[in-house]
Amino acid sequence: MAGRRLSKEEIADLDRRFAEAAPEELLRWALSTFGRTMALAWSGAEDVAVLDMMHRIDPKAARVFTLDTGRLNPETYDLMDRVRGKYGIEIEIVFPDAQAVEAMVRAKGVNLFYHSLENRQECCRVRKVEPLRKVLGTLDGWITGARRAQSVTRQDLRKLELDAAHGGIVKVNPLADWSTAQVFDYLKANDVPKNRLHALGYPSIGCAPCTRSVRPGEDERSGRWWWENPDSKECGLHPGKKS
Repeated sequence: MAGRRLSKEEIADLDRRFAEAAPEELLRWALSTFGRTMALAWSGAEDVAVLDMMHRIDPKAARVFTLDTGRLNPETYDLMDRVRGKYGIEIEIVFPDAQAVEAMVRAKGVNLFYHSLENRQECCRVRKVEPLRKVLGTLDGWITGARRAQSVTRQDLRKLELDAAHGGIVKVNPLADWSTAQVFDYLKANDVPKNRLHALGYPSIGCAPCTRSVRPGEDERSGRWWWENPDSKECGLHPGKKS
């Protein structure tokens, strides 16, 4: 049963303690402290790298969930199967509420997100934010692959945070200070499965209709909701000061 909470002071002290630490050191602390009430939210290349680290630290503690919005790329589903096969773990697939999706689509159409920021945020809320909220309500903490270098909305990301939006649980971002090159170097060095779309110019991958490839030199999240202002490019899973 989840229920353990840390204070702001404890989190601040721990964030200072792990500020320069390797991701594995922070993960080892998180898994030993929270056990199965801590889980990895998996979606991108960063998250598979973190999963690999977790599995090396303690295969039995590598609890992983992912949000299946119903609009993912075939390559993403293929990656789920390859990860299951390599690590022999269960991936907890979390789906949105079917009635909420049906009501939204009836009212605003299948591709409502192209028509306004409000519509896009509603789609993200129904397909991603609400399902995440339900999962996190059963946990004491969650682990992400979020990094400061990914976008302007994540520049203030800390390695350890209190997630006020989800009941004050602990949020662990072990790769917060990593570059994109570090992520893909880790994947290559450790033979970690990765989404085949990365080789086609997709550094960041979300739902199929909201993700495209990027050109060399472009921001790595410029292919996510490419029709929007960069300051609004968050789905609500990782709200920042500019989201």
